[in-house]
Amino acid sequence: MLKRINWKAILIGFVWVVCLNGLVVLMSFIEGEKNVVKCRDVKILIPGTQSFIAREELDQIIMRSQGQLVGRQLNTINIHQLERVLRANPFIESAKVYADMDGIVSVQIKQREPVLRILNLTNQDFYIDRNGYKIPTSMNFTAKVLVANGFILEGFANRVDTLDTKLARDLYNTALFIDKDSLWSDQIEQLYVNQQSEIEMVPRVGNQRIILGTADSLQVKFRNLLAFYKKAMPRVGWDAYKTISLKYANQIVCEKYTKTDSTAMATEAKTDSISAVKVDSTKTIKNLQDTTKTSTD
Repeated sequence: MLKRINWKAILIGFVWVVCLNGLVVLMSFIEGEKNVVKCRDVKILIPGTQSFIAREELDQIIMRSQGQLVGRQLNTINIHQLERVLRANPFIESAKVYADMDGIVSVQIKQREPVLRILNLTNQDFYIDRNGYKIPTSMNFTAKVLVANGFILEGFANRVDTLDTKLARDLYNTALFIDKDSLWSDQIEQLYVNQQSEIEMVPRVGNQRIILGTADSLQVKFRNLLAFYKKAMPRVGWDAYKTISLKYANQIVCEKYTKTDSTAMATEAKTDSISAVKVDSTKTIKNLQDTTKTSTD
């Protein structure tokens, strides 16, 4: 008994063969065109407003790697090598280079995005980018990011590198958290590491030091701080407390300034009491109202 011919399978196979032959012909045509078409221009695209690396520096990198591109045949330009050389720059996260049949060589650059600037204990100065890598500072551009200083032992070998210490990772995670929230980005202007390796935050509004401790439970700590700002600060004023500590679980511990004359306040801040404000996520506002009223009477 004769088997039925699967014409559908034969047709699909024939279409695939035609497509593959067409692709081979097209690639051959493109390669042939590259042997004829010369580079007429080099277009460099650097998205974003910040510019750690200038166009002139990119031109120099291209020149050192490939020489003069304009006027050369496209098939003599090593696109892949050029991409590797560009990615080796510490300020470039990724690079894509391609050429079209009009003779235009396009270079697309994605720069590294810093979220934190570190000044460590030995006065080394470097950035941490959004991916958690250490990168150098630039002569061309100063990023408007959070600055951290103090007793920071994280070193920098003047090259793109990962973070070595838990403290540096905590600073990075804290900076990321603050950067994602416009309220905290506007309020927190600096991070400081004290001698106990605790992270302190320096606010723009108020003279108090905000002791964060570590980067554990950041969402809870900042939620508690926000509740404290909304309910406690309007009652006692922004300059009533010397320190606000968030490092204890479910409570905010505040150290108050004494009510002394203005001269003494200007020279040295002394404390007369420590008040602990318990924070419960289910009744935060009521606790803050009650405890703040008691501590300030």
